[in-house]
Amino acid sequence: MATSAAIDTSAARRREASSRRAVRIWLYVVLVVLFALFIVGGATRLTDSGLSITEWKPIHGVIPPLSEAEWQEEFDLYRQIPQYQQINKGMSLDEFKSIFWWEWAHRLIARLVGVVMALPLAFFWLTGRLESQLKPRLLGLFALGGFQGFIGWWMVASGLSERVSVSQYRLAVHLTLACIIFAAVMWVARGLAPHSEEPASSGTRRLAGAMAMLVLFQIYLGALVAGLDAGMAYNTWPLMDGSVVPGDLFVQQPWWINLFENPKTVQFVHRLGAYLVLAVAIVHAVASWRADPGTTHARRAVLLLLMIVAQAALGITALVLVVPFGWALLHHAFAIVVLGFAVAHWRGTVGEYPRPALRGA
Repeated sequence: MATSAAIDTSAARRREASSRRAVRIWLYVVLVVLFALFIVGGATRLTDSGLSITEWKPIHGVIPPLSEAEWQEEFDLYRQIPQYQQINKGMSLDEFKSIFWWEWAHRLIARLVGVVMALPLAFFWLTGRLESQLKPRLLGLFALGGFQGFIGWWMVASGLSERVSVSQYRLAVHLTLACIIFAAVMWVARGLAPHSEEPASSGTRRLAGAMAMLVLFQIYLGALVAGLDAGMAYNTWPLMDGSVVPGDLFVQQPWWINLFENPKTVQFVHRLGAYLVLAVAIVHAVASWRADPGTTHARRAVLLLLMIVAQAALGITALVLVVPFGWALLHHAFAIVVLGFAVAHWRGTVGEYPRPALRGA
């Protein structure tokens, strides 16, 4: 009898491990599609393509223009907004198509994220492969993804009537929420993975969490820089405008508005944020080797530091070259990689999700 119960328990644990692995692989696929969305979204911003589609068509918008008349209709809508009238006046239809395809691809991949999230979620739920602790988390992520679609249109709408580009405030919200979704998916996926080490010491866990939050905040600051095209000026490093601390940082009133609307101040704060992230990463790497020597936690902390150094180098290169498309996109993409690794590292210091109790055990 005891042997039979042990066999049943062992089989149940194997099924549980198999389900966890399947759900984890699915979430990694979601992360890959999200990463593609980040890349195309970054390219859309860098090419000023985000306002080329002036209507929100969640279903019909999947189909691009298929005839010359449909292309002309889309172009005519674009020619009504300030960006065309003040910046791109005289643009040809072929030039319009080059910016249209970036925005269309961005929206298409966003829809694909919804499909890749919804269908497997329904399958795993209906076939009993989801643990009860995961259901509210995954439903919350799905709802957050839907809300992100609304935020994306809210951002685009800010540039259709009075502005020639989207609001830097709304751009920062859109990118930050996307990063939160990416980080949350990574957190759940890594929580389902078998961990080779016991949870790290409390100090290492706290610093790992601080690193993830700091990287996320630095991406938010970077979004403000992108929204204001603040990287197009003051293209020297380590000095900025000839000084360690440049002047005219708070010329606008009230003073705090400079943190969001003064390109010089926004770029300077982004630089300070990078220095802070690097300093905390150094502290985290050293402290982790002292508190958890020889563990994967300590090794990951060092790797995270090296990744942050590489990201800083990419940022400096993009700045001094006056933000060329390739370097800027690489800086944007690697920021997401750093965030994903920081969150995975943090999750690793916490450990995997507790195994659910087996019925009758």
